[in-house]
Amino acid sequence: MSHPRTVAGTLVALDVDGTLMTYDGVISDDVRACVASLRDAGAHVVLATGRAVRSTVPVMVELGLEDGWAVCSNGAVTARVHPSFTEGYEVTSMTTFDPEPALRVLQLELPDALFAVEDLGRGFRVSRPFPDGELTGDQEVVPFDRLVAEPATRVVVRDPGSTPEEFQALVERVGLRQVSYAVGWSAWLDLTPGGVSKASALEELRRELDVEPFATVAVGDGANDIEMLQWAARGVAMGHAADPVRAAADEVTGTIADDGAVAVLRSIGRETA
Repeated sequence: MSHPRTVAGTLVALDVDGTLMTYDGVISDDVRACVASLRDAGAHVVLATGRAVRSTVPVMVELGLEDGWAVCSNGAVTARVHPSFTEGYEVTSMTTFDPEPALRVLQLELPDALFAVEDLGRGFRVSRPFPDGELTGDQEVVPFDRLVAEPATRVVVRDPGSTPEEFQALVERVGLRQVSYAVGWSAWLDLTPGGVSKASALEELRRELDVEPFATVAVGDGANDIEMLQWAARGVAMGHAADPVRAAADEVTGTIADDGAVAVLRSIGRETA
């Protein structure tokens, strides 16, 4: 059965890094114009990112989305963004988990790794400082026992001596079943509460905004985007995405170097389904 679809009321979920923004932090004028066009046409343009809310809001503002929604910390945090709020945002939904079991196991397996636990609204508590530019917000170095003492929305594990493939094998071997995880481009592991993903948060938001399931589009490039691409009626992987990400999508666009998201964003206004 086909459904008529207009831009107004469509939920457009967009990853940030490697999708809208280059790896050196640049958003093109074409991306800005496309996002503005969708916003002005009445679409719900939602940033869905692994970033913490504090580093997501400036991107929202840069894109002209000062009045909107953001799914952050890989789905563990949903925020309403509006300039009237004290910090420019208000957290409307947050899911946490006990990081201690997973981190104790990973510390034994990766004694030289760096560990970071998100400190919502401020930055991260870390076992040792992370390289410049890898984490946003403040970094507070704390003893490991304090690192694991409180519930967390997101945990990052970084091991410069490992590869993504070694990280994947490690996770499968130790069986981190109480959390959701995504292995990044480098030796980087993101942990979030079990069952939580960008997709789970977007589904809650879709229902809250009263958007029909067929009126959903998602664009992403990372392992943490797989569920989101499968969730959307139209899931689009960036051209540089790894094979599992591309396989999860309905279609593949150009790479970040090609500004591949632009073709997708332009097409949304022309679609009928």
